[in-house]
Amino acid sequence: MFPSRIARAALAACLLSALPTVHAQTFPAKPITLVVPHSAGGTSDILARTVAAEAAKTLGQTIVIDNKGGANGTIAAKQVASAAPDGYMLLLATASTHGINPSLYSRISYDAAKDFTPVTLLATVPNVLVIGPNVKAADVQALISHIKAQGDRSNMGSAGAGTPGHLAGEMFKRAAGLQFTHVPYKGGSPAITDLIGGQIDFLFTTIPGALPHIKAGTLRALAVTSPQRSPALPDIPTMAESGLPGFQALSWHGVVAPAGTPDAVVQKLNAALSGALAAPAVRQRLMEEGAQASNVNTAAFGAFIQSEIVAWAQAVKDSGATAN
Repeated sequence: MFPSRIARAALAACLLSALPTVHAQTFPAKPITLVVPHSAGGTSDILARTVAAEAAKTLGQTIVIDNKGGANGTIAAKQVASAAPDGYMLLLATASTHGINPSLYSRISYDAAKDFTPVTLLATVPNVLVIGPNVKAADVQALISHIKAQGDRSNMGSAGAGTPGHLAGEMFKRAAGLQFTHVPYKGGSPAITDLIGGQIDFLFTTIPGALPHIKAGTLRALAVTSPQRSPALPDIPTMAESGLPGFQALSWHGVVAPAGTPDAVVQKLNAALSGALAAPAVRQRLMEEGAQASNVNTAAFGAFIQSEIVAWAQAVKDSGATAN
């Protein structure tokens, strides 16, 4: 009896060890959920839906978008971190969920590095530095001179404390040795409205939100925060070109899975998402949103997340912003 018990245990162990392989071979056998940490209609949502629809063609299963905004993305991130590591629930990770939040929150409900397996960096989205009609500055250096002349009477708006736009402003303050007042808003739209109305002087914001106003001439774009110029604003220089070498403050979007997701499943997801990003229609749609498709995946994406946590930590510290 004893040997037969050992044999049964050995057989069970073999079957259990084979389960991940069998799962990977049949994956996906049902629809996949991609949790987006923002409401419908914004850049994150549009990007997620565009890429998911194309990737679904390769996977042979629908990718369902689940919009779960709130708490700077922590609610969505916690949901996915706690999900089964089987590839059927994924997170649209962002600069907030996996770059800013680890420093912004003194108590956070997930570990941005340990609780997730990186799949693919989908796209980077630079912010653009814009000024309203009250500020007469032709370029970044002229704006720096204006702010220094005004002292702390100059004010910068943002979509909210701890957002990428706010922290890009803190990087600007540190890099140029400036003093100005931060005015946080509840979203980018009201901040842009007040910038046009002259209630604030300048703003770092996403390109899609500002582009119609730049084209209409009600806002002036001075620089973008990416290392290279944006295809959406090819005539606008980078912050580095404008006399602040090394300046970079990117919003970004990628896909992560719960930690422990089998490698073979991650590879299937990566291949489908990378293929979607190569599709001309997808690249065009991303460009319309001011986003640039990425070719960074898996291990390199994990290293990118680690570098983002470090980079944003200094900006959070400088800003004094905290949550909970």
